[in-house]
Amino acid sequence: MSDNEVLDKTDEPIVGAKEIGALAHLYRAEVYRSTIWRQRLDMTTNWAVVSTGIALSVSFASATASPLPIVLVGMLTVMFLFLEARRYRYFMVWKFRARLLEMAVMVPILRGQGAQIPQDRGTALSDDYIHPRHRISSFRAMGQRLRRNYLWIFIIQYAAYLAKIWIHPIEASSIQQALERAHIGAIPGWLAVIMGTLLLIAFITLTLWAWAFQRADKTRMADYLDSEADGV
Repeated sequence: MSDNEVLDKTDEPIVGAKEIGALAHLYRAEVYRSTIWRQRLDMTTNWAVVSTGIALSVSFASATASPLPIVLVGMLTVMFLFLEARRYRYFMVWKFRARLLEMAVMVPILRGQGAQIPQDRGTALSDDYIHPRHRISSFRAMGQRLRRNYLWIFIIQYAAYLAKIWIHPIEASSIQQALERAHIGAIPGWLAVIMGTLLLIAFITLTLWAWAFQRADKTRMADYLDSEADGV
């Protein structure tokens, strides 16, 4: 058999009842795994929302209550953000595989073209099984979760903290008085407010960067979808 015949052989599409059945089971497994990791993402977000609600209830329960619970829950929410970003990276692995199977198998079936994966179009999926890797970086995952959920939680916590030090125990007559109420132990109030403001600005910047990066993303998945749109 010549080299050209070998190349032509490897370019033939994957067809047949056994192959299609195996792909169907593989698709079910990838969808199941992506669903499980999606539920884990929702669980972490729920923890952050519930913790924030408890902190606000405690801090605003009375005029003499301390604003410190809001700060502590803010730190806890940062930990939740790191944890959810890690889970999101794993979720994207399974989502990528399930999406490729949909594009390569399900779309041709729905178009009446039959179920088949041309060998030259299945490399993105097969390579991912041979050399599995995360589809996005940790910073991008954090930016994605901030844009979807956590940025709004941090904004609520920041606004609630400023409102607490301004109106309790009585409405502040000046910014200086409000800053005096914001002190945390040995940390002066002005420094605590500045640190919180800088952290919120950093999160906003990370969110915008992740959003811009996603719009300009040219991964193998994007190439595959572009080729489908071109009718290749």
